Amino acid sequence: MEIQSNYKQNLSILIHLLGWALFGLVIFILSPLSSGVERPFEFWLKQGINLSLLIAVFYINYFYFIPRVLFKNRIPLFLSINLLTGIACILFLILFDDWVNMQELMHKAYRPDVPYTPRPRNYYWDISQLLIFFMVIGISTSIASVQKWQADEAEKLEQKRQQINSELTYLKAQINPHFFFNTLNNIYSLTNIDVEKAKTALLKLSRMMRYVLYETEKTHTLLSKEIDFINDFIELMKMRLSSKVKLEITIPEKFQDAAIAPMLLLPFIENCFKHGVSSQKESMITIQIDISDHQLTLETSNGIFKSSENTPEGNASGIGLQNTKRRLALLYDHRYNLFIDDQNPENEFKVLLKIDLK
Repeated sequence: MEIQSNYKQNLSILIHLLGWALFGLVIFILSPLSSGVERPFEFWLKQGINLSLLIAVFYINYFYFIPRVLFKNRIPLFLSINLLTGIACILFLILFDDWVNMQELMHKAYRPDVPYTPRPRNYYWDISQLLIFFMVIGISTSIASVQKWQADEAEKLEQKRQQINSELTYLKAQINPHFFFNTLNNIYSLTNIDVEKAKTALLKLSRMMRYVLYETEKTHTLLSKEIDFINDFIELMKMRLSSKVKLEITIPEKFQDAAIAPMLLLPFIENCFKHGVSSQKESMITIQIDISDHQLTLETSNGIFKSSENTPEGNASGIGLQNTKRRLALLYDHRYNLFIDDQNPENEFKVLLKIDLK
Protein backbone atom coordinates (compact mmCIF):
# COMPACT_ATOMS: atom_id res chain seq x y z
CA MET A 1 0.00 0.00 0.00
CA GLU A 2 2.83 2.38 0.90
CA ILE A 3 4.66 1.56 -2.35
CA GLN A 4 1.50 2.25 -4.33
CA SER A 5 1.03 5.58 -2.51
CA ASN A 6 4.62 6.62 -3.25
CA TYR A 7 4.19 5.61 -6.88
CA LYS A 8 1.07 7.76 -7.22
CA GLN A 9 2.78 10.71 -5.54
CA ASN A 10 5.85 10.45 -7.80
CA LEU A 11 3.63 10.12 -10.85
CA SER A 12 1.70 13.23 -9.85
CA ILE A 13 4.94 15.24 -9.45
CA LEU A 14 6.17 13.98 -12.83
CA ILE A 15 2.89 14.98 -14.52
CA HIS A 16 3.15 18.47 -13.02
CA LEU A 17 6.75 18.86 -14.19
CA LEU A 18 5.99 17.65 -17.70
CA GLY A 19 2.88 19.84 -17.88
CA TRP A 20 4.75 22.99 -16.94
CA ALA A 21 7.67 22.10 -19.23
CA LEU A 22 5.29 21.67 -22.17
CA PHE A 23 3.34 24.83 -21.30
CA GLY A 24 6.51 26.93 -20.94
CA LEU A 25 8.06 25.49 -24.09
CA VAL A 26 5.03 26.23 -26.28
CA ILE A 27 3.90 29.59 -24.87
CA PHE A 28 7.14 31.21 -23.81
CA ILE A 29 9.80 29.73 -26.12
CA LEU A 30 8.46 28.18 -29.33
CA SER A 31 5.86 30.89 -29.91
CA PRO A 32 8.40 33.77 -29.80
CA LEU A 33 10.96 31.78 -31.80
CA SER A 34 8.43 31.16 -34.56
CA SER A 35 8.72 34.82 -35.61
CA GLY A 36 12.31 34.20 -36.72
CA VAL A 37 13.60 37.35 -34.99
CA GLU A 38 16.46 37.27 -32.49
CA ARG A 39 15.11 38.85 -29.35
CA PRO A 40 17.06 40.61 -26.59
CA PHE A 41 18.07 38.99 -23.33
CA GLU A 42 15.64 41.21 -21.42
CA PHE A 43 12.75 39.69 -23.36
CA TRP A 44 13.71 36.13 -22.35
CA LEU A 45 14.22 37.32 -18.78
CA LYS A 46 10.66 38.66 -18.84
CA GLN A 47 9.40 35.34 -20.21
CA GLY A 48 11.11 33.52 -17.37
CA ILE A 49 9.66 35.91 -14.79
CA ASN A 50 6.21 35.56 -16.35
CA LEU A 51 6.35 31.77 -16.27
CA SER A 52 7.61 31.83 -12.66
CA LEU A 53 4.72 34.10 -11.68
CA LEU A 54 2.20 31.77 -13.31
CA ILE A 55 3.69 28.73 -11.57
CA ALA A 56 3.66 30.54 -8.21
CA VAL A 57 0.08 31.73 -8.71
CA PHE A 58 -1.01 28.21 -9.76
CA TYR A 59 0.28 26.54 -6.60
CA ILE A 60 -0.64 29.33 -4.18
CA ASN A 61 -4.15 29.15 -5.58
CA TYR A 62 -4.11 25.33 -5.59
CA PHE A 63 -2.80 24.78 -2.06
CA TYR A 64 -4.09 27.86 -0.25
CA PHE A 65 -6.90 29.93 -1.78
CA ILE A 66 -8.95 27.08 -3.26
CA PRO A 67 -9.18 24.93 -0.08
CA ARG A 68 -9.34 27.84 2.37
CA VAL A 69 -11.50 30.27 0.42
CA LEU A 70 -13.32 28.64 -2.52
CA PHE A 71 -14.15 25.37 -0.75
CA LYS A 72 -15.36 27.38 2.25
CA ASN A 73 -18.03 28.79 -0.05
CA ARG A 74 -16.47 32.29 -0.08
CA ILE A 75 -16.74 32.61 -3.84
CA PRO A 76 -16.87 36.45 -4.17
CA LEU A 77 -13.69 36.74 -2.08
CA PHE A 78 -12.00 34.03 -4.18
CA LEU A 79 -12.86 35.80 -7.45
CA SER A 80 -11.75 39.17 -6.07
CA ILE A 81 -8.41 37.77 -4.90
CA ASN A 82 -7.66 36.23 -8.29
CA LEU A 83 -8.76 39.32 -10.20
CA LEU A 84 -6.55 41.61 -8.09
CA THR A 85 -3.66 39.14 -8.26
CA GLY A 86 -3.92 38.99 -12.06
CA ILE A 87 -3.96 42.78 -12.34
CA ALA A 88 -0.98 43.03 -9.95
CA CYS A 89 1.02 40.55 -12.05
CA ILE A 90 0.31 42.48 -15.25
CA LEU A 91 1.23 45.80 -13.61
CA PHE A 92 4.49 44.23 -12.42
CA LEU A 93 5.32 43.13 -15.99
CA ILE A 94 4.47 46.61 -17.30
CA LEU A 95 6.83 48.17 -14.74
CA PHE A 96 9.50 45.66 -15.77
CA ASP A 97 9.05 46.69 -19.42
CA ASP A 98 9.44 50.35 -18.50
CA TRP A 99 12.48 49.62 -16.36
CA VAL A 100 14.42 47.80 -19.14
CA ASN A 101 12.98 49.93 -21.99
CA MET A 102 11.43 46.82 -23.53
CA GLN A 103 9.63 48.79 -26.24
CA GLU A 104 12.88 50.23 -27.56
CA LEU A 105 14.68 46.89 -27.33
CA MET A 106 11.95 45.11 -29.29
CA HIS A 107 11.90 47.91 -31.90
CA LYS A 108 15.63 47.46 -32.47
CA ALA A 109 15.17 43.69 -32.77
CA TYR A 110 12.40 43.93 -35.38
CA ARG A 111 13.44 47.18 -37.17
CA PRO A 112 17.14 47.74 -36.64
CA ASP A 113 17.37 50.18 -39.58
CA VAL A 114 14.49 52.39 -38.45
CA PRO A 115 15.09 55.07 -35.81
CA TYR A 116 13.15 54.43 -32.57
CA THR A 117 10.30 56.79 -31.77
CA PRO A 118 8.43 56.28 -28.45
CA ARG A 119 4.77 55.43 -28.94
CA PRO A 120 1.83 54.71 -26.60
CA ARG A 121 1.93 51.23 -25.11
CA ASN A 122 0.01 48.52 -26.96
CA TYR A 123 -2.08 46.86 -24.24
CA TYR A 124 -3.09 43.99 -26.52
CA TRP A 125 -0.21 41.88 -25.21
CA ASP A 126 -1.02 42.78 -21.61
CA ILE A 127 -4.61 41.61 -22.11
CA SER A 128 -3.27 38.40 -23.66
CA GLN A 129 -1.04 37.87 -20.62
CA LEU A 130 -4.03 38.48 -18.32
CA LEU A 131 -6.07 35.87 -20.21
CA ILE A 132 -3.21 33.36 -19.86
CA PHE A 133 -3.13 34.17 -16.14
CA PHE A 134 -6.86 33.47 -15.78
CA MET A 135 -6.44 30.29 -17.83
CA VAL A 136 -3.83 29.06 -15.33
CA ILE A 137 -6.16 29.98 -12.44
CA GLY A 138 -8.98 28.09 -14.16
CA ILE A 139 -6.81 25.00 -14.67
CA SER A 140 -5.65 24.95 -11.04
CA THR A 141 -9.23 25.42 -9.84
CA SER A 142 -10.49 22.65 -12.11
CA ILE A 143 -7.79 20.20 -11.01
CA ALA A 144 -8.36 20.95 -7.32
CA SER A 145 -12.13 20.67 -7.73
CA VAL A 146 -11.90 17.33 -9.54
CA GLN A 147 -9.49 15.96 -6.93
CA LYS A 148 -11.79 17.11 -4.12
CA TRP A 149 -14.75 15.48 -5.86
CA GLN A 150 -12.77 12.25 -6.25
CA ALA A 151 -11.70 12.38 -2.60
CA ASP A 152 -15.28 13.01 -1.49
CA GLU A 153 -16.51 10.11 -3.62
CA ALA A 154 -13.81 7.83 -2.24
CA GLU A 155 -14.79 8.85 1.29
CA LYS A 156 -18.46 8.19 0.54
CA LEU A 157 -17.61 4.76 -0.86
CA GLU A 158 -15.54 3.96 2.23
CA GLN A 159 -18.37 5.12 4.50
CA LYS A 160 -20.79 3.05 2.43
CA ARG A 161 -18.55 -0.01 2.74
CA GLN A 162 -18.23 0.46 6.49
CA GLN A 163 -21.97 0.96 6.78
CA ILE A 164 -22.63 -2.24 4.85
CA ASN A 165 -20.24 -4.14 7.10
CA SER A 166 -21.77 -2.71 10.27
CA GLU A 167 -25.28 -3.48 9.06
CA LEU A 168 -24.25 -7.04 8.22
CA THR A 169 -22.84 -7.39 11.74
CA TYR A 170 -26.10 -6.04 13.08
CA LEU A 171 -28.05 -8.49 10.93
CA LYS A 172 -26.01 -11.39 12.28
CA ALA A 173 -26.92 -10.27 15.78
CA GLN A 174 -30.58 -10.10 14.78
CA ILE A 175 -30.81 -13.72 13.66
CA ASN A 176 -33.00 -14.66 16.53
CA PRO A 177 -30.90 -16.22 19.27
CA HIS A 178 -34.15 -17.80 20.47
CA PHE A 179 -34.18 -19.81 17.23
CA PHE A 180 -30.91 -21.50 18.13
CA PHE A 181 -31.97 -22.07 21.73
CA ASN A 182 -35.34 -23.49 20.70
CA THR A 183 -33.66 -25.70 18.12
CA LEU A 184 -31.21 -26.99 20.72
CA ASN A 185 -34.14 -27.77 23.02
CA ASN A 186 -35.89 -29.63 20.21
CA ILE A 187 -32.72 -31.57 19.45
CA TYR A 188 -32.37 -32.42 23.12
CA SER A 189 -35.93 -33.73 23.14
CA LEU A 190 -35.21 -35.74 20.00
CA THR A 191 -32.35 -37.57 21.67
CA ASN A 192 -34.92 -39.48 23.71
CA ILE A 193 -37.04 -40.32 20.66
CA ASP A 194 -34.87 -40.54 17.56
CA VAL A 195 -31.12 -40.32 18.10
CA GLU A 196 -30.26 -40.39 14.39
CA LYS A 197 -32.70 -37.57 13.65
CA ALA A 198 -31.21 -35.58 16.54
CA LYS A 199 -27.71 -36.08 15.13
CA THR A 200 -28.85 -34.88 11.71
CA ALA A 201 -30.49 -31.80 13.23
CA LEU A 202 -27.40 -31.04 15.28
CA LEU A 203 -25.25 -31.32 12.14
CA LYS A 204 -27.50 -28.86 10.32
CA LEU A 205 -27.40 -26.42 13.23
CA SER A 206 -23.60 -26.59 13.46
CA ARG A 207 -23.36 -26.04 9.69
CA MET A 208 -25.57 -22.96 10.00
CA MET A 209 -23.46 -21.60 12.85
CA ARG A 210 -20.31 -22.14 10.80
CA TYR A 211 -21.87 -20.22 7.92
CA VAL A 212 -22.87 -17.34 10.22
CA LEU A 213 -19.44 -17.16 11.83
CA TYR A 214 -17.23 -17.49 8.74
CA GLU A 215 -19.07 -16.82 5.48
CA THR A 216 -20.62 -13.58 6.68
CA GLU A 217 -17.16 -12.14 7.30
CA LYS A 218 -16.84 -11.90 3.52
CA THR A 219 -18.46 -9.31 1.29
CA HIS A 220 -19.88 -12.06 -0.93
CA THR A 221 -20.34 -15.79 -0.68
CA LEU A 222 -21.38 -18.50 -3.11
CA LEU A 223 -25.07 -18.77 -3.88
CA SER A 224 -24.86 -22.52 -3.32
CA LYS A 225 -23.74 -21.94 0.27
CA GLU A 226 -26.54 -19.43 0.83
CA ILE A 227 -29.07 -21.96 -0.51
CA ASP A 228 -27.65 -24.70 1.73
CA PHE A 229 -28.01 -22.34 4.68
CA ILE A 230 -31.66 -21.67 3.76
CA ASN A 231 -32.39 -25.39 3.38
CA ASP A 232 -30.87 -26.14 6.77
CA PHE A 233 -32.88 -23.32 8.33
CA ILE A 234 -36.14 -24.61 6.88
CA GLU A 235 -35.42 -28.19 7.94
CA LEU A 236 -34.77 -27.10 11.50
CA MET A 237 -37.86 -24.89 11.56
CA LYS A 238 -39.96 -27.89 10.58
CA MET A 239 -39.09 -29.44 13.92
CA ARG A 240 -41.13 -26.72 15.64
CA LEU A 241 -44.18 -26.92 13.40
CA SER A 242 -47.37 -28.75 14.15
CA SER A 243 -49.55 -30.63 11.69
CA LYS A 244 -51.67 -27.48 11.28
CA VAL A 245 -48.89 -25.84 9.26
CA LYS A 246 -48.68 -26.72 5.58
CA LEU A 247 -45.46 -26.02 3.70
CA GLU A 248 -44.85 -25.62 -0.04
CA ILE A 249 -41.12 -25.35 -0.58
CA THR A 250 -39.58 -25.13 -4.05
CA ILE A 251 -35.81 -24.68 -4.05
CA PRO A 252 -33.66 -25.84 -6.98
CA GLU A 253 -31.02 -28.46 -6.35
CA LYS A 254 -28.95 -27.68 -9.44
CA PHE A 255 -28.21 -24.20 -10.73
CA GLN A 256 -25.39 -22.05 -12.02
CA ASP A 257 -23.42 -20.79 -9.05
CA ALA A 258 -22.84 -17.09 -8.54
CA ALA A 259 -21.72 -14.60 -5.91
CA ILE A 260 -24.27 -13.13 -3.52
CA ALA A 261 -24.18 -11.09 -0.33
CA PRO A 262 -24.40 -13.50 2.62
CA MET A 263 -27.63 -13.88 4.58
CA LEU A 264 -29.61 -11.77 2.17
CA LEU A 265 -32.55 -14.16 1.80
CA LEU A 266 -32.89 -15.39 5.37
CA PRO A 267 -34.92 -12.47 6.81
CA PHE A 268 -37.69 -12.98 4.24
CA ILE A 269 -37.86 -16.71 4.92
CA GLU A 270 -37.51 -16.31 8.66
CA ASN A 271 -40.38 -13.80 8.54
CA CYS A 272 -42.65 -16.54 7.13
CA PHE A 273 -42.12 -18.68 10.22
CA LYS A 274 -42.22 -15.72 12.62
CA HIS A 275 -45.59 -14.38 11.57
CA GLY A 276 -47.13 -17.08 9.40
CA VAL A 277 -47.67 -19.77 12.01
CA SER A 278 -50.65 -20.03 14.32
CA SER A 279 -51.04 -22.45 17.22
CA GLN A 280 -54.84 -22.46 16.80
CA LYS A 281 -55.56 -22.03 13.10
CA GLU A 282 -54.57 -23.81 9.93
CA SER A 283 -51.70 -21.96 8.23
CA MET A 284 -49.90 -22.13 4.91
CA ILE A 285 -46.35 -21.08 4.07
CA THR A 286 -45.06 -20.97 0.50
CA ILE A 287 -41.39 -20.45 -0.34
CA GLN A 288 -40.16 -20.59 -3.92
CA ILE A 289 -36.66 -19.85 -5.20
CA ASP A 290 -35.78 -19.76 -8.89
CA ILE A 291 -32.31 -19.20 -10.36
CA SER A 292 -31.86 -18.71 -14.10
CA ASP A 293 -29.73 -16.50 -16.35
CA HIS A 294 -27.89 -15.04 -13.34
CA GLN A 295 -31.15 -13.83 -11.87
CA LEU A 296 -32.41 -14.99 -8.51
CA THR A 297 -36.14 -14.83 -7.78
CA LEU A 298 -37.55 -15.38 -4.31
CA GLU A 299 -41.29 -15.60 -3.72
CA THR A 300 -42.81 -16.15 -0.31
CA SER A 301 -46.31 -15.98 1.08
CA ASN A 302 -47.71 -16.66 4.52
CA GLY A 303 -50.72 -15.83 6.58
CA ILE A 304 -50.51 -12.87 8.93
CA PHE A 305 -50.84 -13.82 12.60
CA LYS A 306 -49.97 -11.27 15.24
CA SER A 307 -47.25 -12.39 17.60
CA SER A 308 -47.38 -11.40 21.22
CA GLU A 309 -45.18 -8.41 21.96
CA ASN A 310 -43.78 -10.32 24.91
CA THR A 311 -42.33 -13.00 22.65
CA PRO A 312 -39.03 -12.79 20.79
CA GLU A 313 -40.98 -12.97 17.54
CA GLY A 314 -43.09 -9.98 18.51
CA ASN A 315 -40.14 -7.91 19.68
CA ALA A 316 -38.09 -8.63 16.56
CA SER A 317 -40.90 -7.82 14.15
CA GLY A 318 -39.75 -5.89 11.12
CA ILE A 319 -36.13 -5.37 12.23
CA GLY A 320 -34.65 -8.00 9.92
CA LEU A 321 -36.70 -6.91 6.91
CA GLN A 322 -35.83 -3.24 7.37
CA ASN A 323 -32.18 -4.11 7.66
CA THR A 324 -32.31 -6.31 4.56
CA LYS A 325 -34.03 -3.60 2.51
CA ARG A 326 -31.18 -1.29 3.45
CA ARG A 327 -28.56 -3.88 2.49
CA LEU A 328 -30.24 -4.48 -0.85
CA ALA A 329 -30.19 -0.75 -1.60
CA LEU A 330 -26.53 -0.46 -0.59
CA LEU A 331 -25.22 -3.61 -2.24
CA TYR A 332 -27.33 -3.97 -5.39
CA ASP A 333 -28.56 -0.43 -6.06
CA HIS A 334 -30.53 -0.66 -9.34
CA ARG A 335 -29.92 -4.39 -9.81
CA TYR A 336 -32.84 -5.61 -7.73
CA ASN A 337 -36.61 -5.34 -7.45
CA LEU A 338 -38.48 -5.90 -4.22
CA PHE A 339 -42.25 -6.01 -3.92
CA ILE A 340 -43.96 -6.57 -0.56
CA ASP A 341 -47.73 -6.93 -0.32
CA ASP A 342 -49.34 -7.10 3.11
CA GLN A 343 -52.61 -5.41 2.18
CA ASN A 344 -54.63 -7.98 0.27
CA PRO A 345 -58.02 -9.73 0.68
CA GLU A 346 -56.31 -13.04 1.50
CA ASN A 347 -54.67 -11.46 4.57
CA GLU A 348 -51.32 -12.80 3.43
CA PHE A 349 -47.83 -11.38 3.56
CA LYS A 350 -46.30 -11.74 0.11
CA VAL A 351 -42.76 -11.03 -1.02
CA LEU A 352 -41.33 -10.98 -4.54
CA LEU A 353 -37.60 -10.32 -4.76
CA LYS A 354 -35.52 -10.36 -7.95
CA ILE A 355 -31.76 -9.83 -7.90
CA ASP A 356 -29.42 -9.55 -10.87
CA LEU A 357 -26.33 -11.53 -9.80
CA LYS A 358 -24.16 -10.60 -12.78
